Amino acid sequence: MKEFVQKIEDLQKRVSTLKDNINTEEATKNALILPFFQLLGYDVFNPLEFTPEFIADVGIKKGEKVDYAIITDNSPSILIECKSVNEKLHNHDSQLFRYFGTSTSKFGILTNGIEYRFYTDLEEPNKMDSKPFLTVNIENLKENSIKELYKFKKENFDIDNISSSAYELKYMNLIKQFLVEQLENPKEDFVKYLLTEVYEGVKTKSVIDRFTPTVKNTLNIFINEKVTDRLNAALNSSSVPEVKIEEPSEEITNETTNTKEDIITTPEELESYSMVKVLLADIIEPDRIFYRDNRSYFNILLDDSIRKWIMRIYITNTKSEFVLNDENKTVVKFEKPLDILKHKEVITNVVKNYI
Repeated sequence: MKEFVQKIEDLQKRVSTLKDNINTEEATKNALILPFFQLLGYDVFNPLEFTPEFIADVGIKKGEKVDYAIITDNSPSILIECKSVNEKLHNHDSQLFRYFGTSTSKFGILTNGIEYRFYTDLEEPNKMDSKPFLTVNIENLKENSIKELYKFKKENFDIDNISSSAYELKYMNLIKQFLVEQLENPKEDFVKYLLTEVYEGVKTKSVIDRFTPTVKNTLNIFINEKVTDRLNAALNSSSVPEVKIEEPSEEITNETTNTKEDIITTPEELESYSMVKVLLADIIEPDRIFYRDNRSYFNILLDDSIRKWIMRIYITNTKSEFVLNDENKTVVKFEKPLDILKHKEVITNVVKNYI
């Protein structure tokens, strides 16, 4: 598996280097698609194993050809339809759909050399599904995608094994896609469903509209909490956490220069940082919020600038509080990082001074 991952990384570099210099479908095949299937262990120059322009007669149409077919036990097991790297794959699956039903192939792949869409016949035997059960983007590969690709290596390829997991994989990806959409723009039906579980009043249109921003904010907070939990777990298992070191500022002339060895960034500080990013998401891009830890406090900054510090967090065994960079240098005590969300207005006002 380690060797396979290294080859995937090499292919990613190849795609990144070549994609802007490729203008045709044929060039896409030679430069990007064939190396992908070589990576999977297929002899792309052996027509008995990897057949170019495979004939797939469709109805009364004779001589219809699919770009490639992978042959297993003298029969096509995977049909491959290729497009230029410059083309989006939307609305290009109809051709593959027609070919699929005329062959013994169990899988179809539609690709432009960057994105690979894997299809099968989960809904109706010998009829290709309208949605892929697996979509892989070479430039943005997830760990789970690499594991699924590994099943398609020549020596691992097992139709029954892949088919048995394809159903769950397809709907898992569709659910993830749906949830991503709700994080960005919750649908009315989705908000209404959630309100059915938590709101006792009548779910009128005005009520749903009023709660939609709340649902969106809650979903994002929930995701951030889960991410923070995983981050905390990773930190607890690491003896030397990665930190940024606070640079001396003009306001702190008496403080000694910090060294990395002096500083331990705690899970509570990182969770506080996550809470600040969440509550400021409505007025500023989260990637503009940074932190720098130092020996005496945990600093949260705008644009990674010490001159734009937002708040300084002090967490010890006896107290938890933060100081805001407002006119009065307001001090706010809190019990747990989640409590920071209660102070959205005052924290937002500090940031508005810089934007």
